[in-house]
Amino acid sequence: MADIVLKINNLTRTFGAFTAVDAITLSINSGEIFGLLGSNGAGKTTTIKMLTTLLPPSSGDALVGGFSITKQSVDVRRVIGYVPQAVSVDGSLTGYENLLIFSKLYDLPQSEQHSRITEALRFMNLTAVADRIVGQYSGGMVRRLEIAQATLHRPQVLFLDEPTVGLDPIARDAVWKLLVNLRTNYGTTLIFTTHYLEEAESHCDRMAIMHLGKMVAVGTCAELETLLGKGSHTLNDVFDHFAGTSSEAGGKLGNVSAERATEQRLG
Repeated sequence: MADIVLKINNLTRTFGAFTAVDAITLSINSGEIFGLLGSNGAGKTTTIKMLTTLLPPSSGDALVGGFSITKQSVDVRRVIGYVPQAVSVDGSLTGYENLLIFSKLYDLPQSEQHSRITEALRFMNLTAVADRIVGQYSGGMVRRLEIAQATLHRPQVLFLDEPTVGLDPIARDAVWKLLVNLRTNYGTTLIFTTHYLEEAESHCDRMAIMHLGKMVAVGTCAELETLLGKGSHTLNDVFDHFAGTSSEAGGKLGNVSAERATEQRLG
């Protein structure tokens, strides 16, 4: 039986009278690639922020790597990495300098910092641009650097919020190749939000569809498709049924404004 690396129990977040995440319960296995799907406002990012201890839950709890997000937040932060949608690198510094700052924030031993940074740059195919100012990077390079800095301390669980939004198809494929290699080489569990259904279908071991703060369907792609009954169904059909939102070609799902903002920051 696979080890459970994330166990969520009745996790809830309210903002006044509004319930953003409504008593969700879920277990994710070590080494799994798990996707959170849903239209804007479904509660995906709020869920990620609670699991990364950036936002306290109103009620409920979750264990990440065996540590409680409500009682052991410092321990949780030691075993996770987080790649947000918002920019998390300094464009005025080089790639190496950005990683050096994060190596100190993660309290890596000074004797290991250079080797860890060098390994991360190599793994993310950024060695050739390590000494280039990040403001000169392409969007795909920026995203790869953000993943490199989030994994310097080799976390058990890597959370990614829309990891490829705003990237062209070639850059998206490159990022996903590296993410899959993280799981293969280090056993990293990947938990990500996405509006690209084909991305979820290609890479997820399992996925959950969120709607109005609830997890309304959880399973493999094949399992979700069988929930609609007899006949041939696609993941897009499943999403439309459970999330109540029609998706556009390319899986953008009405995320135009957020995608445009991300495209601007990634160039």
